[in-house]
Amino acid sequence: MKKILITGGAGFIGSHVVRLFVQQYPKYHIYNLDALTYAGNLENLKDIENAPNYTFIKGDIVEEDMINKLFDEYQFDAIIHLAAESHVDRSISDPLSFIRTNILGTVNLLNAAKAQWHGNYEGKLFYHISTDEVYGSLGATGLFTETTPYDPRSPYSSSKASSDHLVRAYYHTYGMPVVISNCSNNYGPNQFPEKLIPLAINNIKKMKPIPIYGKGENVRDWLYVIDHARAIDLIFHQGKNGETYNIGGINEWTNIDLIKKMCEVLDRKLDRPEGTCAGLITYVKDRAGHDMRYAIDSSKLMKELGWEPSLQFEEGIEKTIDWYLANETWMNNITDGSYESYYQKQYEER
Repeated sequence: MKKILITGGAGFIGSHVVRLFVQQYPKYHIYNLDALTYAGNLENLKDIENAPNYTFIKGDIVEEDMINKLFDEYQFDAIIHLAAESHVDRSISDPLSFIRTNILGTVNLLNAAKAQWHGNYEGKLFYHISTDEVYGSLGATGLFTETTPYDPRSPYSSSKASSDHLVRAYYHTYGMPVVISNCSNNYGPNQFPEKLIPLAINNIKKMKPIPIYGKGENVRDWLYVIDHARAIDLIFHQGKNGETYNIGGINEWTNIDLIKKMCEVLDRKLDRPEGTCAGLITYVKDRAGHDMRYAIDSSKLMKELGWEPSLQFEEGIEKTIDWYLANETWMNNITDGSYESYYQKQYEER
């Protein structure tokens, strides 16, 4: 049985990847390593927590000795590395946490894999998941491609750019089999409500202000998280060694147009008079170093591996809003902090 380590598997994107691999590949054993920091939530995986091919391990990738012991014990065949500090605002106030997790943590995993595999790389893979933010900011036109020069602007994107370069260095220096993917903004079920879409949904439900940075003119390309998980599956199994693949939703929206669209949908779904939710929009001081526009060219992934997004944004946002409205307990557990105790007592630090 192939043993696959997925780091950060209790987080937003990671939980969808873990679920897909556990359900789709019964001949793989999936090991989910997560530190269960604020964004890790085991409630995201309640439906597969007792699957025979799934094991959860509580641990932090910055702990080198623990990582080495795990690799010695389980002899992983592949790593899908999603564990990361990912919120730009948090990186501005606490950059060192991002350096530790995103850079040092990645090096710990690379070193452990190199030591375990001893240069025998047949059937092995280190798959590193990154972000489009490493490319910097676009003007009104153009798209990020796999050859776009790196130009990170925040502590978060700088730490992710560093980890990307390190993964490539292990490929060129040691011959380690690697693939990297850089994705655009994800949305969908189970996203921690500090992010724009779930934050807005929660605030609209409670008739609280919806904060919008600056004038709301910043543009993002939105990728439905389940489509992202499908792309990761394809790249893991069919991606070419040493290659990078960009994953975008082909859904560019300004922040203000996105929120206005959500307000229209939620007015209808919550049976409120038209314009009620839009009245909650509140413009706040812009984020420091706020990139104006991100947009991904996914043509390489589409042409070489046959991937394409399954949903247009209008359909995806409806499904997303429906999920949050139907899972009020999940959201309440996040906002009151009770999610942090979910099953944690069953797992001991290694």
